[in-house]
Amino acid sequence: MADCTVGLQLKNMPAPLVSILIPAFNAERWIAETIQSALNQTWWCKEIIVVDDGSTDRTLNVAREFASSVVTIATQPNQGAAAARNKAYSICQGDYIQWLDHDDLLAPDKISMQIEAAATSQSKRTLFSSAWGRFTYRPHRAVFEADGLWNDLTPREWLTRALQQGMYTQPATWLISRELASAAGPWDERLSFDDDGEYACRLVAASDYVRFVPEAKLFYRRSGAGSLSRTRSDKQLHSEFLSMTLQVQHLLSVRDDSESRAAAASFLQRYLIDFYPERGDLVEQLRQFAKSFGCELDVPKMPAKYGWIQMLFGWSAAKRAQLYYNEGKSLLLRSWDGALLRLGV
Repeated sequence: MADCTVGLQLKNMPAPLVSILIPAFNAERWIAETIQSALNQTWWCKEIIVVDDGSTDRTLNVAREFASSVVTIATQPNQGAAAARNKAYSICQGDYIQWLDHDDLLAPDKISMQIEAAATSQSKRTLFSSAWGRFTYRPHRAVFEADGLWNDLTPREWLTRALQQGMYTQPATWLISRELASAAGPWDERLSFDDDGEYACRLVAASDYVRFVPEAKLFYRRSGAGSLSRTRSDKQLHSEFLSMTLQVQHLLSVRDDSESRAAAASFLQRYLIDFYPERGDLVEQLRQFAKSFGCELDVPKMPAKYGWIQMLFGWSAAKRAQLYYNEGKSLLLRSWDGALLRLGV
């Protein structure tokens, strides 16, 4: 582990230790690059913990090549990303926590920029966020698109904007003090889908302020159609249902008023289509949940370009058309980006 008693000191104290925690599953293609981006951090006082979640490829072997006094490699039977993150947290000793998925990359000065911001903060409950951009194979071509969360915000402002407008941020944008991470609690291991959305809302609700550090950057790798698809397994649908209800509860726990309730209803209405019409039971439960805080949900509508398919052939056909379109578009974009990578563009 780095010697944190030398170099820059903050507020006459030793430099804080930052734990970079990486859950990994079947990531042999990307894990080396991800670990290297953690090692390349200009913030020297760090430890890196990789937890292999029962991979069936060479992820664990590749990760072990980086084992050192700074990099710890652990493994467990496959239990899901939330369990892997919780195991990494149980091992770490850092004053601050940096989550990092197995295929994403940190800009070299990402943590340093946020630590500088933390040095001026009066509270250990301040949450530090960063800019993030999407890429497929070429991080230098990442696209950074600002939204309403790219600002300094109170927890209520952040949660209202996120749910009202369907905004999202990657877990790796955060730099989290141990005090705040402890207050927020562990990742919810019941969730196999949208566990990051629930964790983000719970983390923000436990904070006293969200500080946006625009100079800090995360590079988020697109992994395929993924969330673009409206097709979910039963397990994923139940996880999404639970995550959605928990996110609403986190918002209302911060402030339960008409504005918060309207944001919650907008959030539920936006994603009601994921359950309709196949899972009428979950649709009804969401409607009753909305009624519990005085709101009504309408019958969802397909996007206009699929509306005619829904009218002529039904909901299932329209959803399949949307899925095939999203998957085809994703495959085309990935193939094109891969070709440009091979050409050195």
